[in-house]
Amino acid sequence: MGNRRTALGIIGRAALAAAAAVAWVATPASAYGPVVHQAVTAKAVDTLPSPLKSFYKSHRLEMPTLAPEPTLPEEGQERRFAVDRLLPFPFLDLPRGEEALRSRFGDAATGAGRLPWLVHTAYDRLVEAFRSGDKARILAESDALAGLVTDLHNPLALAENADGQKTEQHGLWVRFSVKLPEVMGGRLKLGPGAAHFLDEPKEYVFAMMNATYVWLDNLLYHEELARRGKAGYTEIYYDDLAARAGDILKGRLSQAAGDVGSYWYTAWTAAGRPAVR
Repeated sequence: MGNRRTALGIIGRAALAAAAAVAWVATPASAYGPVVHQAVTAKAVDTLPSPLKSFYKSHRLEMPTLAPEPTLPEEGQERRFAVDRLLPFPFLDLPRGEEALRSRFGDAATGAGRLPWLVHTAYDRLVEAFRSGDKARILAESDALAGLVTDLHNPLALAENADGQKTEQHGLWVRFSVKLPEVMGGRLKLGPGAAHFLDEPKEYVFAMMNATYVWLDNLLYHEELARRGKAGYTEIYYDDLAARAGDILKGRLSQAAGDVGSYWYTAWTAAGRPAVR
């Protein structure tokens, strides 16, 4: 009987682990919606000093996200990093390299996503694009980096509970990341600070991550309040969600725009501040 209970316990734990893995895989694979990516990328241009600001303003419609027929960031589970699956906040001893992360956490790291390291790679590509002097390449890589930095400012992108599936808030990813920005429309006014040089652009990724993750509990709490007493996700729900969580969204996106500008400026500086026209 004891052996049977032990076996059942092992099976039960395995089933729970499998269910958690399925829940993570089943969450939506989209990034922030088009309204967000376009708003952040456009506002990032305004944070830049000359001559970068003039360059990006002159060619903003040549950037994939801001083009008349926009090409939006690719979807995929890699564009997340469920860091709380691996360590508790504030993630003090999180390995900075992917190999070290996989060595320490094994399969859990493999399924957590790659967002911080995608930012690293995109930054390196932008530095090389500036060195090449190829305008089209600079604009394309700037746009790609902007999309990844923006995604890193979504608290849900950093949580195992990405879609609210662990707190009975199923579908939260789309409601917060896509629909709420669309509903807010003109009320989604971003106020980023000026772009500045990043002394350690790759380490700064983890600072952005922590500054974003701290908003997760507030987001979950305010969304739960917005749902109370409502029959569904109607206009009334979104008005309430905007009133409760709109400042979180605006704050994260304002910071994202400033950080995007800072990464562009830092990459240009690292490339030797080449002339751009």
